[in-house]
Amino acid sequence: MDQATLQFSLEPADNAKLANLCGSYDGNIKAIERRLEVAVRRRGSRFEVTGAGDRPYLARDVFQQLYTAADGGVDESSINKVLASYAQELPAAAGGAYGIEALNPNQHRYLAAIRANNLTFGVGASGTGKTFLAMACAMEALAAQEVKRIVLVRPAVEAGESLGFLPGDPIQKVNPYLRPLFDALRQLSGDTRVEEHLKQDRIELAPLAYMRGRTLSDSFIILDEAQNTTVAQMKMFLTRIGRGSRCVVTGDETQIDLRQQESGLVDVLGRVKRLRGCAVVRFKNDDSLRHPIVSRILRAYERPRGKR
Repeated sequence: MDQATLQFSLEPADNAKLANLCGSYDGNIKAIERRLEVAVRRRGSRFEVTGAGDRPYLARDVFQQLYTAADGGVDESSINKVLASYAQELPAAAGGAYGIEALNPNQHRYLAAIRANNLTFGVGASGTGKTFLAMACAMEALAAQEVKRIVLVRPAVEAGESLGFLPGDPIQKVNPYLRPLFDALRQLSGDTRVEEHLKQDRIELAPLAYMRGRTLSDSFIILDEAQNTTVAQMKMFLTRIGRGSRCVVTGDETQIDLRQQESGLVDVLGRVKRLRGCAVVRFKNDDSLRHPIVSRILRAYERPRGKR
């Protein structure tokens, strides 16, 4: 396909917004280059993009959309959200249709483990991409017809405060707990495609309490916030895995909201060390992909109070 070059400017020129857009060492630009398979040159607020077909125009639209919101910073999450809105137009990049691309060694090990094992545990600090990468692998497996559906599961445990009575039927009552999973789905595939999958039962969002008695075959199953399962719940959940299924369990042992009960995640990690077909990948605070201050906050909580 013939290469085309497009020049455009981001106006009004704002050095702070441009710095946020480009990222440290132009990391955001490089990420967009990889995803859209284009080459980008920048001089101030002027950009030159070269790529096949309409890709330079797609890149321009992506840059303009990110620049509009660059006051608040641009990170991997915001880039993926914008790219998801152009999902139908994205080229099939080497990282996969859902942007599965390891950004650090632990993410690389995590993706390799998910692809090679029936059961994978992604454990560790917040914002390290544990749930998002598992979700992207699940969507890719569904698109490739490796599985027939995706089942997303979460325990309904409040984070240290009581929300009181929640109105509605049982599904409506647990929706607040499942919302983070739904948001990740929308970020990956866009509202329209997610709604289609939900209506056709290719994606199911379910509270952990609804898993008892089921066998989940030919499915990609993700249990999120697993630190808030009890020992009995974790055993019940893991024994739901049926033939042709893969399962990913994510959680953070430092953010347990259970009261007076042992965490099923802590318990099971001591049991599966030598289990065939199972892998455990541990993420560190420095693996966090959120704002750099998040890693510093996590390290601060590891130190005794009053110490620098």
